[in-house]
Amino acid sequence: MLACHRGLQLAPPTALHSCTAPVQRQPPQSASRALISRYFGRHACDVRAEAVPSGGRSLRTPHSGYHWDGTPRRFFEGWYFKVTLPGDGQSFALIYSVEDPLGNNKYSGVGAQVMGPDDGYLLQYSPQVQEFWADRSELALGAVFKQRSASQPLSGLKRVLPPAQFEAGVEQGFQATATWHQGSIVRQEAGATGTLTSTVDTCRWAFSVRPVVGWGDVGGRQKATAGWLASLPVFEPHWQVVMAHGLATGWVEWGGQRYEFTDAPHYVEKNWGGGFPRRWCWIQCNTFEGEPGTSVTAVGALRGLLGVPGVEENVGMIGIHHRGRFYEFLPNNGSLSWDVDPWGRWRISARTREHEAVVEAVCEAPGTPLRAPTIDEGLAPFCRDSFCGKVRIRVWAAGDTGGTPILDCTSAGNSGAVEVGGGPWFSRWQQEAEMAGPVKQLLNLPLDVEALADWLPAKLRPPGL
Repeated sequence: MLACHRGLQLAPPTALHSCTAPVQRQPPQSASRALISRYFGRHACDVRAEAVPSGGRSLRTPHSGYHWDGTPRRFFEGWYFKVTLPGDGQSFALIYSVEDPLGNNKYSGVGAQVMGPDDGYLLQYSPQVQEFWADRSELALGAVFKQRSASQPLSGLKRVLPPAQFEAGVEQGFQATATWHQGSIVRQEAGATGTLTSTVDTCRWAFSVRPVVGWGDVGGRQKATAGWLASLPVFEPHWQVVMAHGLATGWVEWGGQRYEFTDAPHYVEKNWGGGFPRRWCWIQCNTFEGEPGTSVTAVGALRGLLGVPGVEENVGMIGIHHRGRFYEFLPNNGSLSWDVDPWGRWRISARTREHEAVVEAVCEAPGTPLRAPTIDEGLAPFCRDSFCGKVRIRVWAAGDTGGTPILDCTSAGNSGAVEVGGGPWFSRWQQEAEMAGPVKQLLNLPLDVEALADWLPAKLRPPGL
């Protein structure tokens, strides 16, 4: 399936097939306070407004909050929450976005996309940005697309609610934090750009999350994925991996099928800025055979300089968490390159003074187009994703790629997430990351912007940080 959007110019897949595997399913049941209590017991009654669990501040990453500064410039923020279930391609991604929150142009709106098992798809979109809310300091956001009772003020529902209160007040919408997810959406595509149609009519979910790995060494201070310059609206979009690995327990009802899971691998990232990159490739997996907790995120992208038309840079990153240690590869601390086909094959490699790494993925499934916030067309089909990637990561000591790797991990089955976006994608993309000398020097300055911001009163702290 190809997206009907000129920005997503992908070559048609060849010799591809859907990946399927049996997953424990049960018939759908009506959600109620009793049902939530049944599956989550006392925990369901303990959900608070805090987005970070008690004792979990050490896992909170910079840029967990909402970055909009209230100005009328073109702006979006998007969140990606993935739960990986047993079986090839049997996963869910909850993808939320808000564009131009001031409501000042034709692309202002709120989107809730769900990518489901076997690369299924569902979108609920609303141009009413006032239905959306998010916390500027912590990972906490939601939207109320439809209330159960119009007599209740909308403002009373625009915050993190206990599960039973959310269920009683919100008929269509969602809420999400670092530790709790709950929602119910329906097919509603009017207002979104493009002809990408949903494959199911409804989706409901409720699950808790136990954060395990943020973005950095376990026990160490967590890092900004794109460095301290992500605090400034210079190169956009910005990007942050919020949770490299967590454990999710709960259920999702997807088009008439119910999926239940306990301690399923969970992953969270987000983007914000003026619009998505012009072109990018992405690999993510935190389901490696015999290595629970190991997680990789690797990306290559062509992005622009805010306010300077025609000025772009190729940037990339590999981040690997393995047995409590974080291996980070960035253009400012070494070299990085990628070699990616229009669909089906990804290879991203990097080298620093200490280590060399290669992240590879293959995918035989055709994947599904997804919408993404674009500068010129709003929320439009702009990328293709699949949960059916076979991923391998290797790390060596620098200069020792002919020897035994420090780590060599392969995904459990075809359980990795892969993506290509933007375009054009008519041919193979081979590229080395290129970063201007002054930018590289700035990124290498030992600045801890979040630590500095901690000294500021809450009202003066930059939004999102």
